[in-house]
Parts: sequence; structure tokens; C-alpha cells
Amino acid sequence: MLYETSRLALHAILRNLLRSFLTVLGVVIGVGAVIAMVTVGQGSSAAVQADVASLGSNLLMVRPGQAPSGMGAIQQPAASLSIKDAEAIEDQISSVAAAAPSSSSAVVAISGNLNHTTTITGTDNRFLIARDWPIAQGREFYDSELRSGVAVCILGATLRQELFGGGNAVGSILRIGQISCEVIGELQAKGASSFGTDQDDLLLMPLRTFQRRIAGDQDVDLIYVAVREGIEPVKAKADIEMLMRERRRIGPGEDDDFNVFDMQEISSMLTGITSVLTGLLSAVAAVSLLVGGIGIMNIMLVSVTERTREIGIRLAVGATEGQVLLQFLVEAIILSLLGGLIGILLGLVLGYIGTRLLSIGFMPDPAIILIAFVFSAFIGIVFGFFPARRAARMDPIEALRHQ
Repeated sequence: MLYETSRLALHAILRNLLRSFLTVLGVVIGVGAVIAMVTVGQGSSAAVQADVASLGSNLLMVRPGQAPSGMGAIQQPAASLSIKDAEAIEDQISSVAAAAPSSSSAVVAISGNLNHTTTITGTDNRFLIARDWPIAQGREFYDSELRSGVAVCILGATLRQELFGGGNAVGSILRIGQISCEVIGELQAKGASSFGTDQDDLLLMPLRTFQRRIAGDQDVDLIYVAVREGIEPVKAKADIEMLMRERRRIGPGEDDDFNVFDMQEISSMLTGITSVLTGLLSAVAAVSLLVGGIGIMNIMLVSVTERTREIGIRLAVGATEGQVLLQFLVEAIILSLLGGLIGILLGLVLGYIGTRLLSIGFMPDPAIILIAFVFSAFIGIVFGFFPARRAARMDPIEALRHQ
């Protein structure tokens, strides 16, 4: 019986194919938009997490000055950090694997007739540990180079490409202002960040060389802290804050004049924002499902009116009210399921196009696809029931008189 009912429903749908398609268009748009939004949202969340992870696993960053408290907040001046602060963090906090002091500045690097504006960072080998950034070619800094302040440097992949093309830069000489710097290594490429910065566009130099010959002071702008595996960054962060308050002589009740950023917290915050925006956009798109359901109910009511004599004949020859109700209900469900299937295909295509345009991973969620499909069937049941009940309750005699 169900097979025959389904066959009759498909026949009725195909008999008015264009009208049937326009009827389910709202369901198609709703399902497609929801799947596309969720797919792009999940790809964006994964990209954010990957970008944060590329900065270094279990990474904390210590900066001078109070953490920003909101839009328009006035930053109070604070004393800079020092190399000894980094050494104290590494020596006195057991949960810390490495603490790398660093200072940065924008410079123009010159090689032959080529030049490129880049970021020069003065640091030491602990930077490579904290940032989880291996050397692709060449070597790290020697301890003697770090102590004496020799002009040697390690290039990021972008800077090497800009100045040396596809060639090997190790052993070459760069000019940075009035300084001639020997290239001793090349960093492995990390790729662009979703924060809008190119991580590979940098040059590393021994911190003491940077302080003496570039910055002209002993300040440290930032300390990268790598937390040991298996230890929660939150604990290490609390220990660092306590140590820095003691070193900077901050009394009880006084505000910190430094801040410690936990990259996992930043990742969670950005992922949360992405999830909220995806949810809001998906909720707006889901309104189309409601519109589609109303369209199905409307066209089924029209269909019932057009087929009044057919209904009267079926009832007159012995069809029960339940059989008539099932026929029209199955027709509404098939309509909404067809809309759901087309919407799923449309959503996957749009999601794929969106992720390619944004250069993020294509990550469709099977659970969302299944929910969208089931929900489209539910829409057919809910909005198809009233027209089906109206057809089933017709008086056969009155229906047969209908012109």
C-alpha cells in the first residue's frame, strides 16, 4: 500500500514539475544555506585553531603594560622587560620548558640589487623551541654568537624567496642599514596566518646584536614561554604572573603593569566568536525552511481543491479517510524530502566554493546534513498534515458534484 501511495504521489508531483520545484524552493534554500554556513564556519574554526597552534604548542606571551580592557582603553606606560626576566621565568618555574626574550623592528633587508621591507627579531635559540619552528637549512646561533653580538641572521621563507628566489641563502651576506649580516640558516615555512600576517616574513638575529646595533637599548618587547607537555598553561600562567609581580615589585591590590597571553584562551575566544556568528547566520537561513513549509502547505491546499473530484471518486469506490490522508501526506513528505536532497547538494557545493575562496578546509558535518534531511521530512509532515486531513474529511457526494 505504501509503495502504491508513493507511486501516486510521485506521479502527481511530476505532473506539475515546475510548480513542485517552485514549491520546495524555500526548503532547498534553507537546507542549502544552513549546510553551507556550518561547513564554512567549521572550516574557519579549524583554520583559527591551526593558526594559533602554528605559533607554538602550549605558548604563553609576556608583554609589558596592562592587558587591553576594552575599546578606547588608555594603556598606562610600563617598564620594559629584560633578559633576566626571561631567565628567571625559565629557571624558577618548573612548568616552563623555554622562555625566549625577543624584540622586533621593521627594517629594509638588501641583497645585491634586491630589497624587501621585513620584520627583524632579536632573540636566541629558545625562540625556535617556544614557537615550535625548526630550521630548514643551515644552523642555529652558536652560544658565542649570542654572547658576543655577532651580525649573523636566520631568514624566514618569505624573505628568502624575495631576496634569493629559489636559491640557497645560507652563507650569503645581507645588508640591514649599515650592518652586514651573514645568513646562517633558513626557517621552515609556516604559511600565512588568518590574522592577516605573513609569519614567514621575518629575520632572526642574536638579541644582543639587535639591542646594540639596531634598537640602541637593552629592552625586551616580548617573552615567548613554552609550557612543558602535560602541564596546563593556566597553571604556568598563574606562576608567571606571581613571579613577575614579585620581580616588578607590585604590591597587594595594585594592578599588574604586564600581561600574560594564553594562546589557547585566544583560540577558544576566536573559535567561540566564529561559532556564534555561524549559529546566527544558520538561524537566519533556517527561516527559509519555515517559508518553504508554508509554501508546501499552500500548494497542497491548492492541489486538494484541484483534485476534489478525484478525491470524491476514491472515497466513493471504497477508499478510507486514512488512505486519502496518507496519499496527500506522503506527497507533501516526498516534496519536502526532494527539497532537502537538492538543498544538501546545493549546500555542499556552496560550502566547497566558500572554503576554496577563503583558503580554509572543506569540513562538512555529517550530523548537520542528517539533521537537515530529517528536518525537511518533519516539515513535510507538519505542513502537509492539514491539507491531507482536509482531503480525507471531504464528503464524497459534495466532492463528486464539484466542477
